[in-house]
Amino acid sequence: MARKDGVVMSEDLAADTHARALAINLEPTSYGSFAEIGGGQEVARWFLTAGAASGTVAQTISAYDKAFSDKTYGAGTRYVSRERLLSMLDREYSLLVERLGPIRGDKSRFFAFANTVATRSFKGDNEQHGWIGLRFQAEIGAEPSDVLIHVNLMDPAAQLQQEALGVLGVNLLYSVYNARGSAEAFLECLWGGLSLERIEIDVLHIHGPAFAGQNEQNWCLQLLRLGMTNAVLFDVSFEAVEPSSILRKRPLIVDRGRFEKVEPFHAKMLQSATQALKQEGVALEREPQGLLEMTLHPVMDDDAVGDAEILRRIGEMLKVAPALVTNLAEAYRLIPYLRRHTTEPIRLVAGVTHLARILQTQFYDALAGSQLEGMGKLFASNVKLYVYPMARDAILSAVENPSNIHNVRLPDASITTVGADDLLLASPLIHLYRYLREAGRILPVAAEGA
Repeated sequence: MARKDGVVMSEDLAADTHARALAINLEPTSYGSFAEIGGGQEVARWFLTAGAASGTVAQTISAYDKAFSDKTYGAGTRYVSRERLLSMLDREYSLLVERLGPIRGDKSRFFAFANTVATRSFKGDNEQHGWIGLRFQAEIGAEPSDVLIHVNLMDPAAQLQQEALGVLGVNLLYSVYNARGSAEAFLECLWGGLSLERIEIDVLHIHGPAFAGQNEQNWCLQLLRLGMTNAVLFDVSFEAVEPSSILRKRPLIVDRGRFEKVEPFHAKMLQSATQALKQEGVALEREPQGLLEMTLHPVMDDDAVGDAEILRRIGEMLKVAPALVTNLAEAYRLIPYLRRHTTEPIRLVAGVTHLARILQTQFYDALAGSQLEGMGKLFASNVKLYVYPMARDAILSAVENPSNIHNVRLPDASITTVGADDLLLASPLIHLYRYLREAGRILPVAAEGA
């Protein structure tokens, strides 16, 4: 088979899950253990039933009982968490090397595979997700490398979710040994036989000598490029994180934009919106979470932006707040995603130019109900848009460009700072806007310090 730097090239990749499991079993050096908690019991089964499993499987363990799991991997962490996954990998890999290193360490590439997963409960009201990880030696005697993945399970039944996890687990093992040459090659191999309708990968961590010279943030960006997720959330340290770790049960203040340049007013917008939410008199159990969101596919911008530029923008965004990067072109598609993590108030905050954009009818042509349906999706339960005033010079070109904005004009030049109610809207758009204003769905907010 054709190889480059010890990695099999993509044209040699096995076509299906059974073939991939069998290929690993027949490969003479890869050898390791499988530890699976909760719903993810399918990965080891693929290797045990594919044939020649004695060439790969040293041990399988299913620490299904919580007390047994705590005794084995330690208490004090959530069962479905990165911390629990790392505890599993630490224990299983150390145990493997301790027991088998003296016997076969000179002829084996050891690995420890682990997952901790919550599939759909009987009622179906639980968070259906999991952490999957692999610690492996890329070469015999090498220091180990790690791949950690967070997944959301999208299938409607637990059995289907377990089947998808089994495919993903086999793909992960196969990918690290056969397709590590680039992010695209690795992720395409990892995604074999799966789709976004079945499973979503929204966190990816790679480290160790097997990934020397690779950029983890870029690999996470490729999850979006390849359609393996609709959103990746970076915390202020520029690490991709499980979205619920920041968003779960939090009131959210979201600033959506392109962020070619992050200005001081972005932080001021979040501050003003937070203050406005508190002044609404809504009972808030937790402090509102500010968030900057950028889509890779703005509806008004056909120019593709390269990965290096996207990563630069994210770095600037993180100076203000956590950054959510999405494939969600239209603003109304963002709300259902956020609602997966919180039922608390969601407040979008935007400058006047963004208000002008979301009022454009052409952005809702794909919906059966056109603009009215789009507005219904955008202003769902407990969602409002705070509109931040902007200097006239900053919005003049965007508002008066006829190819982008229709039925919206700026007020008289004597108004140098334009607020939400200063825009001049043509009929029937003015009637829709008046309804949203009077219903309290669109609210002007004052500039911070004004």
